[in-house]
Amino acid sequence: MKRIVFLLSCLLMFVANPASARSNGIKEKKHFLQITEHPRIQLAILLDTSGSMEGLIEQTKSQLWKIVNELATARYKSIQPTLEIALYEYGNDGIPAKDEYVRMILPFTTDLDKVSEELFKLQTNGGQEYCGAAIQKATSELAWSKNNDDLKVIYIAGNEPFNQGKISYTISCKNAISQGIVVNTIFCGYASEGINSFWKHGAELAEGYYMNIDHNQSTVFIETPFDDDLVKLNQELNETYLAYGNEGKAKKANQQRQDKNAEAYGSGNIAERTVSKSSAIYNSASWDLVDAAKEESFNVNSIKDEELPDILKGLSKEEKEKVIANMKNKREEVRKKIADIDKKRSEYISEKKKELGGSGTLDAALSTSIRSIATRKQFTFETAQP
Repeated sequence: MKRIVFLLSCLLMFVANPASARSNGIKEKKHFLQITEHPRIQLAILLDTSGSMEGLIEQTKSQLWKIVNELATARYKSIQPTLEIALYEYGNDGIPAKDEYVRMILPFTTDLDKVSEELFKLQTNGGQEYCGAAIQKATSELAWSKNNDDLKVIYIAGNEPFNQGKISYTISCKNAISQGIVVNTIFCGYASEGINSFWKHGAELAEGYYMNIDHNQSTVFIETPFDDDLVKLNQELNETYLAYGNEGKAKKANQQRQDKNAEAYGSGNIAERTVSKSSAIYNSASWDLVDAAKEESFNVNSIKDEELPDILKGLSKEEKEKVIANMKNKREEVRKKIADIDKKRSEYISEKKKELGGSGTLDAALSTSIRSIATRKQFTFETAQP
């Protein structure tokens, strides 16, 4: 009986002041959305790993951090979006024929070190390149955002005709764009050849861009007088990570391995990675206490003592929080130094690029297209196109 009286009272309140009731409901809904939704950039990269694609894989490995730094400057209504990257390979004989020679390497992840790790594992092996199947699998298998304001893009790169395989690229491209997923095609070879082999048509069907690159062109990193300082700051940045949990030590070790992988391409590339790591888009909350502590629900006492780094073991909650706060302040100081130096470095590189001219490489193709697509979604970029 009391329940019925309560419900009748609520109904009478609504009838007496419906506008107020609706207004309160809207406020609550908006508040909920602000907490639970964050703008996202979802980037699925589909790489042809058949026998002739060693150059494409090399470019992707060496230019990952350039691409990340480009996307780190994106904003949606002044908010920095979360970057999620997924990886697929196709056209590789090591993948079963029943799977159309297409394999998901990584679902959408914010773990950029994991993306780098998987790229460095890739090997080529001659096979059948079924672009339609690759796009269909990426469209259907990945957890794409349902928010129409988010940026959702596929980049597929290869050098064989786009119309191979049982699954029609026309169907898969139309299906992708029907879900708000823009498909961009990158042909590794001459532009006219890519047009004649349907790569351009595939992009047009999914409101994307058709591009061609010289996949055998080596990435040229412009070395600057500021690179050595950034390399030193990268080491200081690493010291601010407090690994926790079962995977913490492994994740921190992988962070250092990916530093080494980046460094293999020279000081210019490790400098790019350092800038990436200093941005908010590089988030390690799943294994680092400094990032994890930014979450409202974080409680350091919920972590078992044996899963904490040695520096925190046996301390009180207040003492743990103080150590984490001090490490956070140190990280912010290092980040500021990196940002200040990178501004000078970027200006230096911009001037050198004017002298060298354009580049037909993967990062240049992605930079030009993704900015244009993002603008359609009202995204902005804090820096001019490099």
